[in-house]
Amino acid sequence: MAFDIAPYIDHTVLKPTTKQADIEKLCSEAITHGFAAVCIPPYFLSLAKQLLGESNVKLATVIGFPFGYNATSAKLEEIKQAIADGADELDIVHNVLAVKAQDWQCLEAEAKVCIELAHAAGKTVKIIVESGVLTDEELVQCCELYAPLQPDFLKTSTGYAEMGATVHAVQLMRKQLPASICIKASGGIRTFKLAKQLVDAGADRLGCSASIDIVKESKELEP
Repeated sequence: MAFDIAPYIDHTVLKPTTKQADIEKLCSEAITHGFAAVCIPPYFLSLAKQLLGESNVKLATVIGFPFGYNATSAKLEEIKQAIADGADELDIVHNVLAVKAQDWQCLEAEAKVCIELAHAAGKTVKIIVESGVLTDEELVQCCELYAPLQPDFLKTSTGYAEMGATVHAVQLMRKQLPASICIKASGGIRTFKLAKQLVDAGADRLGCSASIDIVKESKELEP
């Protein structure tokens, strides 16, 4: 039986040149193919909420994107606005500068208030750790730091760093995290082969802009 990759995918467009027509197309494709969510710029949340209507597709957006070094107060305001505009899921970029500075207290304090605010509104939280610019030791430390705070997901990448999702990073994260915390792999996932490898490594969601090509490839490989 063929593997159905579509339910794993957050169908994504986050380019700074994104237009309304791109969002309309994205939402239509997500409904047609049964993707888990669409992940879009905050500016388009209200539009996408209308387009998705009563479908089962979740509405995700990004916070502190793409570099994560915004002030915590700014991220909290972004979260409040995203909730008001109808987001179901919030992909929050953590402060990579703080990781490199080993400022774990800063990271913990920020994540705690962001997660509490989102969870109080019943929203799903994904913390983006930008694994492609972290050492294995730093990635492990991030997992250990965030696990007790109980975000719904840790997410590998924004797609804006020099390296996106890797099987190695997902395997390492899965080994470190409790089963209650899911993993979203994103960044550079352009083939069904890599998508399936990431799922096999432990990813529960995949952030993809090449979603249609990935689904098409998966069907071509059906026995």
